Amino acid sequence: MRGKLSTESESASKPRKTLWAWVVATFFGTGYGKPGPGTWGSVAAVLLWGAFAFTLHPSTLTLALALTLSIAAAIALGVPAATIVERESGRTDPGFVVIDEVIGQWIALLLSPVDWRHGLIALVLFRLFDITKPFPVRRLERLPGGWGIVFDDVAAGLYALVVASLVRIWI
Repeated sequence: MRGKLSTESESASKPRKTLWAWVVATFFGTGYGKPGPGTWGSVAAVLLWGAFAFTLHPSTLTLALALTLSIAAAIALGVPAATIVERESGRTDPGFVVIDEVIGQWIALLLSPVDWRHGLIALVLFRLFDITKPFPVRRLERLPGGWGIVFDDVAAGLYALVVASLVRIWI
């Protein structure tokens, strides 16, 4: 009987994890990659974009529409997932939450032609803006919970999208 009580008290003291939120927030475990989980999340986003484009050969419009819908769905799921994981982990903006990097990277890729050079340019630019956080990106981190976790990367993705679009004029 005594062993059963300690097992019950141990399970009662262990924090519960909301499985769907952890799966979404870590982008199916990508956020556990070392070193630099944010970079792993961005690379996963580029690889998915490339796999979709090279496998299905969608038109430019279809690819942009699919990416836009993916971004919207990831934001709709990512904000509450990041909020839950932040609360359940007891950490502010935990590094293993990478759905924000996936969203920002997809935004950076939104108008990119499908080839490895443009994917690499979007990846490098997004990581640069995500790490340096130019104005007002850093201010968006102050938003509460998942809003701050996700929307600073949305802004970094928009910066990368604009700069990548300008770079494409010259290459």
